[in-house]
Amino acid sequence: MYPLRRNRRLRTNEAIRALVRETIISPNDFLVPLFVVEGKSIKDEIPSMPNYFRYSLDLLEKEVKELWNMGLKSVLLFAKVPDNLKDNKGTEASNPNGLMQRAIKTVKNACPEMLVMTDVALDPYSAYGHDGIIENGRVLNDASVNALTAMSLSHAQAGADFVAPSDMMDGRILSIREAFEQEGFVNTGIMSYSAKYASAFYGPFRDALDSAPVDLIDIPKDKKSYQMDYANRSEALIETEMDIDEGADIVMVKPGLCYLDIVRDIKNIVNVPVAVYQVSGEYAMLKAAAEKGWLNHDAVVMEQVTAIKRAGADIMASYFAKDVVRILNS
Repeated sequence: MYPLRRNRRLRTNEAIRALVRETIISPNDFLVPLFVVEGKSIKDEIPSMPNYFRYSLDLLEKEVKELWNMGLKSVLLFAKVPDNLKDNKGTEASNPNGLMQRAIKTVKNACPEMLVMTDVALDPYSAYGHDGIIENGRVLNDASVNALTAMSLSHAQAGADFVAPSDMMDGRILSIREAFEQEGFVNTGIMSYSAKYASAFYGPFRDALDSAPVDLIDIPKDKKSYQMDYANRSEALIETEMDIDEGADIVMVKPGLCYLDIVRDIKNIVNVPVAVYQVSGEYAMLKAAAEKGWLNHDAVVMEQVTAIKRAGADIMASYFAKDVVRILNS
């Protein structure tokens, strides 16, 4: 007795597989992280992130135009700050003529329709590599929130469409939203890193920005007092719901692949877009394995981004964005 229903009929060839495919990847799914540095004519490859670069503002303009022509319409900016501008209070972060502020204007001048999101955290500006202000061996919450709010306002004033607080300080979303409303930036959005875990996958990113925590006796050696414990699941839901209540327009889970259960949990309970950051360690591992010939680079890239979207991500911040577009067009 043969079955009347044979599920393999819907897998017979590529045409039928494409017709019934549940998860479709397109350039519109991606937010492209971009690293900017001072100087001119600089396109500096990040050693731990093969084929990914830091750009000076003149070459950032060229890169943004290339992204737009590829169909990639959103960028997430990060600034690599010179050491002489770093201090414990992140003073440079809110400089209206700072590197980030000029980068925002550069992108908007080069490609006015490009959606510009900006990283909001103090670690690139901190002499200690932390996302907040240090006092007596502790990361201060409220003082850090004040600095982050000033930083966010400076980004909005420079023309950012969204700010993306990645610091995990309590109450910073409400503080930023209230400041935006008071200053008239009612249409400037907030993408909150709501469930950002204290992960070991961030190493190459910290190399890219020279923002790793310093190893001093009276300074915390890691970020576990504010980033989430990777053993926790329910806590992510609490953090995310609080951020939405405080005014977040988009919520994020970071990192990606090891946290897809969290992505699905959050997607099931929220009514705002959910973003996922496919982080530098995920990128570096696949690039290294592909270089060794141990994995098929393009096949694994597509499997990974499909898994992230299938889990519930509406937006993917990914260093693979250009690779994905190349693969889709091949």
